[in-house]
Amino acid sequence: MFAKLTGTIDTVAQGSLILDVNGVGYLVSASNRTLTRIGDKGSNCSLLIETVIREDAISLFGFCDALEKGWFTMLTKIQGVGAKAGLAILSVCPPENLASIIASQDKAALTQADGVGPKLAARILTELKDKVGDLSLGHTTQNLSAGAEVAPSQNPLLDDALSALVNLGFARADAYMALSKVQQSANDDLNLSDMIKMGLKELNG
Repeated sequence: MFAKLTGTIDTVAQGSLILDVNGVGYLVSASNRTLTRIGDKGSNCSLLIETVIREDAISLFGFCDALEKGWFTMLTKIQGVGAKAGLAILSVCPPENLASIIASQDKAALTQADGVGPKLAARILTELKDKVGDLSLGHTTQNLSAGAEVAPSQNPLLDDALSALVNLGFARADAYMALSKVQQSANDDLNLSDMIKMGLKELNG
């Protein structure tokens, strides 16, 4: 089946586009992330394609990069996560942030996606928590792989600092990433107060 399509954008709609490839128009569903990156009508465009075949239809799903496509494939293997829900998740949770969302077990981030309730979000987090390293996520994965060793459930100090930063209004995934960086660079004698201060410094740039 199709692995990649290159052509001219004919139409962009909510959640999909028509890609003209040598005079043939292909209807391709895509996330908001991809749709905002591909350009306007008349622009040249290349998309990685995932083909989903059912008895009554053949559907094409397009992605602007391999990272997003990889996450889509992983998400849709989970019971209850169909193609529509997979795209909805990728529309509100950028692929480059998904590993940190999963590592920090940030249910609230996933429930922002249409069709994803608390139970499904919990299932996604549970099933993917040990699989975030399966994708080649570059520098982000390297940070998170190290961070996975200090997941909140395994490190009370990190857990307390994470709770404090979340209570201050920071997103759980962002706070987790910041604290993971702090733990990688700081010494073993770091106390809770210092960790929170250094985490705030990371978050505030």
